[in-house]
Formats: sequence, structure tokens, C-alpha cells
Amino acid sequence: MAVHVLTNAGLLVNAVDLSAYLARVALAYDADVVDVSAMAATPVKNYKVGATGWTMEVEFFQDYAASKVDATLFPLVGAVAFAIILKSTNAVESSTNPHFTGNAFLKSYSGPVSGAFNDSHKITASFIGDGALTRDVTP
Repeated sequence: MAVHVLTNAGLLVNAVDLSAYLARVALAYDADVVDVSAMAATPVKNYKVGATGWTMEVEFFQDYAASKVDATLFPLVGAVAFAIILKSTNAVESSTNPHFTGNAFLKSYSGPVSGAFNDSHKITASFIGDGALTRDVTP
């Protein structure tokens, strides 16, 4: 059994590589489950799978320089959907290193300035998918 340790994930947000600033990333992919139980003689529940969707929570180390964390994320709050690409290892895509792509909205950017004395300055960004999430293993 291969065990994967997440140490060098890759993330492009709106074509800007923010991989060097990643502290934590969590991609969630799910499907709605719809109750379609009818009032029948048999008291059982029935379900159908509905639409799929995805979200991503990312914790970054803050950087205010041009084309870095704040300069990339701040203008995306409330903007149109943009491309996002996530890889578990920041290397060429392969069968053991798939990449996940889709368009997303930046739902929230919490902490353009946040933290306590002597803490590393981290911020959290919440993305919500706008359309399909694609898993690809071809370079």
C-alpha cells in the first residue's frame, strides 16, 4: 500500500502560482442526495443522487508583494469565476499525481491582516466551484 505524505502541493489561482505559500489545503467533492420517498405501502426511504459540487479551503502564509497572496486574492472576492488547479505534489501530472481543475469563486478571504504577537501571518481563503471539477492524470 502506497502512503502519500502531503509536503509539496501545487496550487494555481487565476493563473498565479501560490504553491510556495501553502500551509494547508482541503478539497471537498460531493453530491447532493435527494429524498424521493413516496407515500407507499412499504415504509422505506428512497434516494437519488443529484448535482455534484466542490469547495476548497486553503490556508496561506501571507505575502503582500505584487503577484503574491494578497495581490492575487483580494481582487477576486466578488469577482467572476476564475481557473484553479490543485496538485498533491507540485510536479508533472501522472497516474500517481493527478491534478484537479475547475472554475471557482473566492467566497471569502479571511484575514488580510490577522494574527497574534509572534505568530506566523496566515490567512484563509474559501473557494466554491462554479461547474465541474476535473481530475486529470495526463501531463
